[in-house]
Amino acid sequence: MSSERGSEQEGANVSSQAAENWAKIAERSGQIAKAFWERQASESSGHEFHLMDATSIAQAFGAFSAKLMSDPVRLAEAQGEFMRQSMELWGNAIKRLQGEEVPSVIEPERGDRRFKDPSWADDAVFDYMKQSYLLTSQWLRELVAGTKDVDPKDKEKVEFYTRQFLSASAPSNFLLTNPQALKKARESEGENLVKGLTNLLEDLEKGRGRLKISMTDESAFEVGRNVAATPGKVIYQNELMQLIQYAPTTEKVYKRPLLFVPPWIN
Repeated sequence: MSSERGSEQEGANVSSQAAENWAKIAERSGQIAKAFWERQASESSGHEFHLMDATSIAQAFGAFSAKLMSDPVRLAEAQGEFMRQSMELWGNAIKRLQGEEVPSVIEPERGDRRFKDPSWADDAVFDYMKQSYLLTSQWLRELVAGTKDVDPKDKEKVEFYTRQFLSASAPSNFLLTNPQALKKARESEGENLVKGLTNLLEDLEKGRGRLKISMTDESAFEVGRNVAATPGKVIYQNELMQLIQYAPTTEKVYKRPLLFVPPWIN
């Protein structure tokens, strides 16, 4: 009797913890949505500076689409090959669900760590998701790369944003299509989701509604101890950059100044 009561109590504690974690997830999600829409409202005022020029991107994709449609034979061949591979993948998935051993239609590129977890290959459903994504990605990249007579700058934009779209839409980025994340969520009773949403909320708060991903532990640094700080002011700026001149801290300085250009990616 005591062992049964102990099991019941343990199960109740687990359920209580899970419920508490999911309540935190709901709360954090609401805060994240609120921060996002507040940011959208502020940007709609037209006073925000944007690095991405939507008009230029639209023009680049428009020019690319025109060239793509100007060669219907090539487009039809590419679509036909994609459909053939997709049907082969679907057929293999059905055979595998029936217990047959089938070869992969496509494998991740070497160094692609997104599908490193064994579940992406061991589970038939997740393996199908993975290969379907890889086939679509390969088809789009080849379609863009093989389109000729496009302005080099326009083509570079199309290739860049196509890569960004494909990377963002990977099944590994979503909870319900990521076996590793699902397993972790079950094991932790949703605690990993709470931590992830907490990090996301902190990054949104830091960026005042815009996602500003933390790249280091900011609490580990202290001005004057392991971070230098010198008085300075902006002496020139335009739509792309600011030039900051720092004041000298010694009686003598070099005649020729040094120009430091930090990595723009950060």
